[in-house]
Amino acid sequence: MPITKNLLSSTLLLVSCFFPLAALAQRLPSGVHPEHYTLALTPDLKAATFAGTESIDVTLDQPSTTITLNAAEIKFLSVTAGAQTAQVSLDPDKEQATFTFAQHLSGKVTLDIRYTGILNDKLRGFYLSKTARRNYAVTQFEPTDARRAFPSFDEPALKATFDIALTVDRGDTVISNTNIVSDTPAPDEKHTIKFATTPRMSTYLVAFLVGDFQCTKGSSDGVPIRACSTPDKVKLTQFAVKSAEFVLHYYDTYFGIKYPMPKLDMVALPDFEAGAMENFGCITYRETDLLIDSKTASIPEKKNVAAVVAHEMAHQWFGDMVTMQWWDNIWLNEGFATWMEHKPVAAWHPEWNIPQDEAQELDTTLNYDSQATTRTIRAKADTPAQINEMFDGIAYGKAGAVLNMVENYVGEETFRQGVHNYLAAHLYANATAEDFWNAQTATSHLPVDKIMSSFVEQPGVPLLTFSDASASGVPVAQSRFFLTPTSADQTSQQWTLPVCLKTSGKPACSLLAPAEATVSTAQGSPFFYANGLAKGYFRTVYTPSQYKAIEAAAETALTPTERINFIGDRWALVPSGRSSIADYLDLVLALKQDPNADVLDTALAKVYTIKSKVATGKDLDQLNATLRSQFGPVYAALGKPSKNDSFDRSQSRAILFELLGAANDPAIVTQAREIADRSFGRKKDKNLDPALSDAAVVIAASNDDAAFYDKVLAASKDPSDPGLQSDAIQTLARFLDPSLVARTLDYATSGEVRNQDSWRILAILLKQRATQAQAWEYIQKHWDRVHAQFTTNSGVRVVAAAGSFCTAEDRDQVTSFFATHPVDASARTLAKSIDSINACIQFRAAQEPSLRQWLEAQPAK
Repeated sequence: MPITKNLLSSTLLLVSCFFPLAALAQRLPSGVHPEHYTLALTPDLKAATFAGTESIDVTLDQPSTTITLNAAEIKFLSVTAGAQTAQVSLDPDKEQATFTFAQHLSGKVTLDIRYTGILNDKLRGFYLSKTARRNYAVTQFEPTDARRAFPSFDEPALKATFDIALTVDRGDTVISNTNIVSDTPAPDEKHTIKFATTPRMSTYLVAFLVGDFQCTKGSSDGVPIRACSTPDKVKLTQFAVKSAEFVLHYYDTYFGIKYPMPKLDMVALPDFEAGAMENFGCITYRETDLLIDSKTASIPEKKNVAAVVAHEMAHQWFGDMVTMQWWDNIWLNEGFATWMEHKPVAAWHPEWNIPQDEAQELDTTLNYDSQATTRTIRAKADTPAQINEMFDGIAYGKAGAVLNMVENYVGEETFRQGVHNYLAAHLYANATAEDFWNAQTATSHLPVDKIMSSFVEQPGVPLLTFSDASASGVPVAQSRFFLTPTSADQTSQQWTLPVCLKTSGKPACSLLAPAEATVSTAQGSPFFYANGLAKGYFRTVYTPSQYKAIEAAAETALTPTERINFIGDRWALVPSGRSSIADYLDLVLALKQDPNADVLDTALAKVYTIKSKVATGKDLDQLNATLRSQFGPVYAALGKPSKNDSFDRSQSRAILFELLGAANDPAIVTQAREIADRSFGRKKDKNLDPALSDAAVVIAASNDDAAFYDKVLAASKDPSDPGLQSDAIQTLARFLDPSLVARTLDYATSGEVRNQDSWRILAILLKQRATQAQAWEYIQKHWDRVHAQFTTNSGVRVVAAAGSFCTAEDRDQVTSFFATHPVDASARTLAKSIDSINACIQFRAAQEPSLRQWLEAQPAK
């Protein structure tokens, strides 16, 4: 899912579907194929245990006395196959169980298993989710945790059908992948709920949720749709239903294949690690990604929910119905859904400027992929740590961006037909990257296979360096782009990539092959821009005269998405050593009147980076003074908020309000405190402009009002509005006074904050220059307490945030600390963090003089 633009949201938010992994998972032996599971489970929510009976119909390729499958934290009571009883041997490290029989089994065999398990508190497998009122028993199986709920062949290619039944307390219900077919009384004040047989599906897509959920109902194209939650929050589910109704019809039409399940349930869970999970027919969500008040929510909040719904629903076709063969191709699931989520939301609400969100996400992904430590889209994923680390900005952001580029090259309708052909050829089966791009190549009759393989199999970002035009065209050189200065011998990579040149009107796209050295452009054109429509996955360097021509035409000839792309490219040249902070700040001031909020946001985001990474002392004071002088009049010209304001105008006002507040404008700070005070408390002022309110809260928090801190702290403990509670939790980390920071750190590690959220506080504090030293010292001194709050993968986020330091001393501390305090599945993340610190050290040393020189040249304030 796209990262929300809510100004209170952490920039470290996970993309949708980033999931935990079992501690030690290994590949199963070949030769046994599951065909059907019959599951009957009885959970005990008070004792946090469950009992299960299971039959698995399997086919053996050849006779054998042993069958090995996956099991973790399972106690076997009996295993039989016909008249034979098996001896069970467990391998906890591999999370496997081997059944050994006295006589050979052959052909079709049914395994009958009785077992017990635990409802854990680790947000994986079959686990407990809690509210102040009661416990719920819910599931999260991706990628390898179905084995914690039932012994299984827990690999994506080993698909089967499922009959599922749960026996639960009489007052509870169960939601699972398919519709209920019977509900019968059972002993001990219980009842048994049975569900219809599922289609063939992977184990990681099974779901069953136990509790007193209540739902809002809808339908689309004859499919019943529900959005469900705990009873106290059901009023917040209506917007999700409306989103799903639009999206389902859109996808039915787009894919040319009807939604494959008998119903669609979307369920918000109080404790849930990921943003959401695409269980077939039963999608689960973090509460903040499904539940909002449609009457008072801001447009960014609505965009977030709509995008997450669209992302997970895209998986119902692309991932659930057709599934990658193995986890090395997880990008086929996540990259596609990341790309696809934008389409229905943009069609539903074109005024939300979704293409500009795509352009901003592309800029973020290009920077992520331009570090020295990155990976290929398809990478080795043999161990649990390797699989876990596959759910990253490459699988989501880069893969989605490459698909966007290819679609733009071949044409929307051709690409859509290629998607349909791919799905139709692999219904309810598994597929590979080659299957996908070969379908696109056959449909388009264009070399999509060459384009995609060059991006899927090579790491990093292409850099196109243009020279002055000649009679034969514009010379261009390919190399690999790095965000830090790098020797030439490390950049000699070549790609096959579409380049869409814009001179005037619609861009003209052509394919740049590795051997080609020129691109064609119309003679006499006043300028050319190499990334027309801003869909190309590359960075650019132009000559000084070419830059001058583009800048002169930027406001009139470039679209907002192209301006976002241009700003991102210009900024990327600064840390790479090809340009200076002074040049970039000149561009920012030239764009200060831009009427598009996303363009302004993109430009100013880098100003915050300059403030946090380069400017210190007097330089910071001078930079703040320049920002107040240059942007104060722009903000004033927008006037006061009005209900008639466009989305762009409202967002621009909030962006500038926050910029000026962060630059210590006294009038803005005073106004922010007043607005923020009305944003928290027993009754939030619903007349406040949501965007301005979010910005005001950030400003007020950074100015350390202890009374306001107490209000935010109280809101962080109020679960009635998940969005406000989440915002409050993250706002606590914005208070900078050391005594308040100490309170926040103690609170984050106290157990009072859900462990799905506590890492966010630590990450924000580590990223802020004013708080990172105190937060880092606390983490080191209280590691046992901090570590106890980590879920299966949240420790990785803290390792990532530790990459925000900017000195050699801090780098060495981070390296040595995590060497002696290792965090699971964080090897690549730690390497990227060290790269980030080294890059910052270089950046500061190289650009500090440029910043000082630029500031000295500014008019006196």
